[in-house]
Amino acid sequence: MTITTLSSRQFNQDASKAKKAAEAGPVFITDRGRPAHVLLTFDEYKRISGGRTKIADLLAMPGIEAIELDIPRLDDLAQVADLS
Repeated sequence: MTITTLSSRQFNQDASKAKKAAEAGPVFITDRGRPAHVLLTFDEYKRISGGRTKIADLLAMPGIEAIELDIPRLDDLAQVADLS
């Protein structure tokens, strides 16, 4: 894994260079000489974050509208409360 360090100015001037460098490893982006941000590929981010998928992410997936979802209606769950 290669670690690349870019200043904020370098990052702003050549974002495509930073994205290419992120393919090989993390890119540290510095602000006044101190690390301020880290650029990772999405696959690397998923790997280190445990790959947990949130329901909001699943609902935002392209093509999700084509999936049929049949949820049966259960009307018999409600019962009269005994307040005696």
